[in-house]
Amino acid sequence: MLEVREITKQYEGKPLLHGVSFSLSEGETLALLGPSGSGKSTLLRIIAGLEEAEGGQIFWNGEDLRHVPAHRRGFGLMFQDYALFPHLNVFENVAFGLRMAGLPREEVRQRVEEALSLVNMSAFANRRVTDLSGGEQQRVALARALAPRPRLLMLDEPLGALDRTLREELLEDLRHLLHTTRIPAIYVTHDQEEAFALADRLILLHEGKIEQVGTPQEVYSHPVSLWAARFLGQANVLPGRVIQVDPLVVETPEGQMGGVPADGRPLREGEPVVVLLQMVGVELVEPQNPQALFLALVEDVTFRGDSFRVELITRHNRRLLFHVSHGVRVGETVGVKLSRQAIRIYREDGSQ
Repeated sequence: MLEVREITKQYEGKPLLHGVSFSLSEGETLALLGPSGSGKSTLLRIIAGLEEAEGGQIFWNGEDLRHVPAHRRGFGLMFQDYALFPHLNVFENVAFGLRMAGLPREEVRQRVEEALSLVNMSAFANRRVTDLSGGEQQRVALARALAPRPRLLMLDEPLGALDRTLREELLEDLRHLLHTTRIPAIYVTHDQEEAFALADRLILLHEGKIEQVGTPQEVYSHPVSLWAARFLGQANVLPGRVIQVDPLVVETPEGQMGGVPADGRPLREGEPVVVLLQMVGVELVEPQNPQALFLALVEDVTFRGDSFRVELITRHNRRLLFHVSHGVRVGETVGVKLSRQAIRIYREDGSQ
């Protein structure tokens, strides 16, 4: 369906996008996830036809879009700044683009009613947009993007201006809408929770390059680099040295641990490495349990609904965070039990 090939872009003489390539399938929601300045919004605007790339090509069902202007690509766009017309009511805001396209009056009415129904805003059709809450304005902007029945929906940080409670509510609504309509979508965000909740597949962007591609579970469970792991919130990192290669065993300040190379390539005996202890897949056991890799003191425990966030302090005063299924007491000494697959070994320079 959508195919992006080797897109390059410069900004003020400096590379912003470096040969970015990916594809989007029918009915798929793809998240572009990365920090500010990673190039994700620029990439979205290039696909939309709002900016030009220095190199590369974009295809839709085999058609090269290079000379197709933005308004003829059939893509629906929604940005963090909803850009609603304050002097128009909800119905007229959604109808504006349809009228500009010259659609018959009755078809405009049908499409507006259909779009407002999809976002649960039918009862607000005659309301002025200035009288709406931020969440309601967001729904109107989404309805306006849906009304032309786009073949691709593109959303750039659409929930960024909302408070956490409202963002979570609208995130669930958006997820339901995308899965119900099966409109292919590209969702740009710097928030991993949004990306994980919405995306069938995500692209992790770092300094204009694709760092990793996969399902949310694949990317979170198997980060290919230390940067990816840290960006995704996995901060349990220890220095280490390989003392055995088959099976892989490393020496760390907290003791010896078995693990797996992050990229699958073998490491050398004596090689300095960085050890990542994943936040999930851990079990806190009695200190005398022989399967405990090391001991730690429970510093803090937070209930998260379906799990407990536990902060530990090791004997070498290292602070580690884990998500576990059962609670422990603050001040308690526990053993930390991790599977080999939950211990990922990276070369010291952070490369794959």
